[in-house]
Order: sequence, then structure tokens, then C-alpha cells
Amino acid sequence: MNTLIDMILTRHSVRKFTGDPVSREDLEAIVRAGMAAPSAVNTRPWAFLVITERSLLDLLCRSLPYAKMLASAGAAIIVCGIPEKEGQVSERFWVMDCSAASENILLAAHALGYGAVWTAVYPEGDRIADVRKACGIPENIVPLNVIPVGIPVDRAAASVDRSRREPVHWDRW
Repeated sequence: MNTLIDMILTRHSVRKFTGDPVSREDLEAIVRAGMAAPSAVNTRPWAFLVITERSLLDLLCRSLPYAKMLASAGAAIIVCGIPEKEGQVSERFWVMDCSAASENILLAAHALGYGAVWTAVYPEGDRIADVRKACGIPENIVPLNVIPVGIPVDRAAASVDRSRREPVHWDRW
């Protein structure tokens, strides 16, 4: 089977990490994959904050209720939206554009042998405020998510086939 299709079908959320660091080179490759995502009218209304500092990972872990796995992650990538980047286009589509970038990040991490998981920040106001404060993110930038990245404790591939026939329709509903 095609390697890309294999990566898509075996990608899964990883919440248990060894605590070992993620190399800067791999983090740069993962973020480049995020930047390769499509965006409306090629506005690219995103910014990426790569976190490797242990004290900041721990602070985010304490602040975010569903990101406790940051305690053992080697790094994290915060995908941020810039709603004002290109006027109405970015205002309307930044969430979708940043979501596409996030999926690329998750797939790239998996392809490089890391585990990762999407933890939501947006649209929760308290989470947005906590991440902005912890990371010095300006008010006009919106953190969409925090993606913990690390070496998985269990390197076994996803064994669950998530494909289903029910949601697929051909030609007409």
C-alpha cells in the first residue's frame, strides 16, 4: 500500500510519552509539513510556536485540563491563527486553514516515528487566555490547539480500523 495512505490509516492519538526530547531537526520538519497545508486563497493565516522548554511544557500541562500528557512529552507545537492576516478571508477561514496545518503536523510526527495528539485550546476563552499568558502570545493571535509531541511509550501501530461504510454516499444521499 502507498506509504502516505499507510501513514494516514495508522495515525492515532498518542497520550503516553517516554519523556525523551524531540530533535530540533525533526520539529522543524514537522512544522514545515504544517506550513505545506492548503489555505483559503493561500492566505496561510497561521503561526507555529514550538515548545521544548520543560518548565513551559509543565506550565501548559497544569493550565490545560485535557493536555496532561505534556508532563511526559518531549515537545509541543501550538498552532495559532491570525484572523486579521488577510481581512475577511482569514477571518472566515483561519480555523479550517489551521486545522489542515494541524493534521499535517500530526501526520508528519507519525511519519517520523513520534506520537502526537491534538488538544483543543480554541474556542475556550479561559484556555486561550492561559496559553496566551504562558507563552507571550499577542492578543491578535489565537491559539487553536496544543499538540504534544514525543516518543511513544508503546510504538505499536494503531490496530483499530476507523473506516466505516455508513458515512459514505455515492452520487446521491
